[in-house]
Amino acid sequence: MTLSAEDLVCRRGGRLIFEGVGFRLGNGEALALTGRNGAGKSSLIAMLCGRLRPEAGTIRLEGLGETPLTEAAHLVGHRDGLKGALTATENLRFAQDLLGGAATTPDQALEAVGLPHIGALPVGYLSAGQRRRVALARLLVASRPIWLLDEPAAALDVNAQAMLIGLMKAHLAAGGAILAATHGPLGIDAARELRIGP
Repeated sequence: MTLSAEDLVCRRGGRLIFEGVGFRLGNGEALALTGRNGAGKSSLIAMLCGRLRPEAGTIRLEGLGETPLTEAAHLVGHRDGLKGALTATENLRFAQDLLGGAATTPDQALEAVGLPHIGALPVGYLSAGQRRRVALARLLVASRPIWLLDEPAAALDVNAQAMLIGLMKAHLAAGGAILAATHGPLGIDAARELRIGP
């Protein structure tokens, strides 16, 4: 599987955000998107997941047959995308039913992110760090080869950051690919860097 982009141009509200952005990402590879605030890291991820159209350039996914990128990728964005009135388990079950490709159970995913005891709690009662870990647990309940992560370590303490690094390394070892926007080190030695903007 190969995800590639060539000469992408992003313009929002009439303002040029970036131009000439390209990359190539294959199985077992990680790419860290870096750059100042407003450089377009989140906009690039939005292009890849189909929420924003590039003004110019191409995005290609090869090696997965007819599967479109939107069905081959997981997105964990700035917002956790969780329903506050639903429990952690219900949120994960909903994600699993919606995304398909069932992998681990919600209980197993919560165990993997260090939250085995909160499955029955409404997400609205959880701390920001706990909600972030539930959002990351969605990566585990449905199997998708590409992870698109926008500041994945936001709100995570040191132990939870180590857990996230472990999840990412396991995904890469299984042949997955990761593209992550980050202001700090991704924590994966083999990760390449793509800097957007000056």
